Amino acid sequence: MTGALTGTALCVFDAYGTLFDFNSAVARHRAAIGPKADALADLWRLKQIQYTWLRNSMGAYAPFWQVTGEALDHCLAVHGIADPAVRDKLMNAYLVLAPFPEVPAMLDRLKRNGVRLAILSNGNPGMLEPMVAASGLADRFEAVLSVDSVGVYKVAPEVYRLVETRCGVAPDKVCFLSSNCWDAHGAAHFGFRTVWINRAGAPDDNLPGKPVAELRDLSQLPSLLGVS
Repeated sequence: MTGALTGTALCVFDAYGTLFDFNSAVARHRAAIGPKADALADLWRLKQIQYTWLRNSMGAYAPFWQVTGEALDHCLAVHGIADPAVRDKLMNAYLVLAPFPEVPAMLDRLKRNGVRLAILSNGNPGMLEPMVAASGLADRFEAVLSVDSVGVYKVAPEVYRLVETRCGVAPDKVCFLSSNCWDAHGAAHFGFRTVWINRAGAPDDNLPGKPVAELRDLSQLPSLLGVS
């Protein structure tokens, strides 16, 4: 698959789970949570995404910060954790999620070779901006695009259309990368050339739209783009 995405004009990354490790929020406060930490982390992410889909179906958009808090409240109740300090620690940790280990070097390699870079995320600006700034990676991206500007979550086509509207690049010249299989399929169905970053080794979701490639992490992206 080396060079399969040669000719890409813009690489657009999902944020949570693709560039930034959402599990790092729980990992940072594992001692305060106790033995239920891993189960809480898994359920939190599941409910967070589930709530975005349900809100899309209801036509009841709310910023991702609110949705993330609502999902966390459900998870804390499931696991019998009532300490408000734990909730505050976990929510604040979501503003400083750690990038995955390979991300900084990968972005620098693409940037040195003139590849344009952007983020397209369900996160609202009040979440994304502090997280990207805290990571030290803000200057790699020409745009950090949020669904908040269209009031609907992925996989609605209005979200993916933001890339052409804001960055001026046609869908067939965009390489979109997501760790969420459903997001990779949705973006491919829209018209992007997509890569599923399958960090968990999960089975395919078998949805409309076919990703160009599947990678275990982002370290091999430069070779797919034909970047030296």
